[in-house]
Amino acid sequence: MSNSTAVAQEERQYQNGASGLKNQRTRRIILDILTHLFLAVMGIIWILPIVWVFLESFNADQGATQNTFFPTKYTVNNYVKLFTETDVMNFPRMFLNTFIIAVFVCLISLFFVLSVAFCMSRLRFHFRKTFMNIALILGMFPGIMAVVAIYFILKAMGLTSSSGTLIALIIVYSAGSGAGFYVMKGYMDTIPASLDEAAYLDGCTKWQVFWKIIVPICKPMIVYQAIVGFLAPWLDFVMAGVIARDQHGWTVALGLWNMLQKEYIYQWYTRFAAGAVCVSVPIAILFILMQRFYQEAMSGSVKG
Repeated sequence: MSNSTAVAQEERQYQNGASGLKNQRTRRIILDILTHLFLAVMGIIWILPIVWVFLESFNADQGATQNTFFPTKYTVNNYVKLFTETDVMNFPRMFLNTFIIAVFVCLISLFFVLSVAFCMSRLRFHFRKTFMNIALILGMFPGIMAVVAIYFILKAMGLTSSSGTLIALIIVYSAGSGAGFYVMKGYMDTIPASLDEAAYLDGCTKWQVFWKIIVPICKPMIVYQAIVGFLAPWLDFVMAGVIARDQHGWTVALGLWNMLQKEYIYQWYTRFAAGAVCVSVPIAILFILMQRFYQEAMSGSVKG
């Protein structure tokens, strides 16, 4: 009798365990379905504006008021007119201005950030911690607070005219970039100091240690800083709007904003969408190229 009772209890426990596992599996499947549905909805919400702008750039009907959400007629004339009809707004010049500014700012800011981060991470001198604290505190204030002062400084230097706008914007975007060294410094702090010491024993100078040892190891952060340095002037509107006083010095952000003004919006609305697509192309190309170098650098650091 006791044996049969024990067997019955074991069977009940097995059935309870099997039902419990089945319930857990059912809950997991339901949770996975709900999660994927939520992510799908969020993905559609995120990508819908991008799809709309892309399709609107091929819209054959001009004007901001449309009867349908997506265009009904498509054409490539918006892109053609954007780059050929330059009497009212010279978009190719704006694009070239922005590209020149972004490239120079990317290179200059990258050098500044690497240099300051190397000094803060590998060197020891008086007021080092004080400087880092001051840079941290100043970084908490938005740059727009200094717009008026920056403008009058540039005006005193004679850089607010149409001929000096590009130089002024390059100086503004890159001058204070060295203060954003904290992320790069944090990465350099993870590099063993024994590499520096071995190089110094071999007769290397500080510049050789910086250029031949630290910089190659910092490739992932260099990629990150290059992207940040390029995007800052490429997408900025406030500083460019204050410094660029005429169309000869406009960037693409100012050009796109003026396309939506009431005197231009009917003729330039679909061209605005085309310009927005053109602006995103260099960003996408930069990210794709830099991502490859980032992955190679990370795989090399793991192997090492």
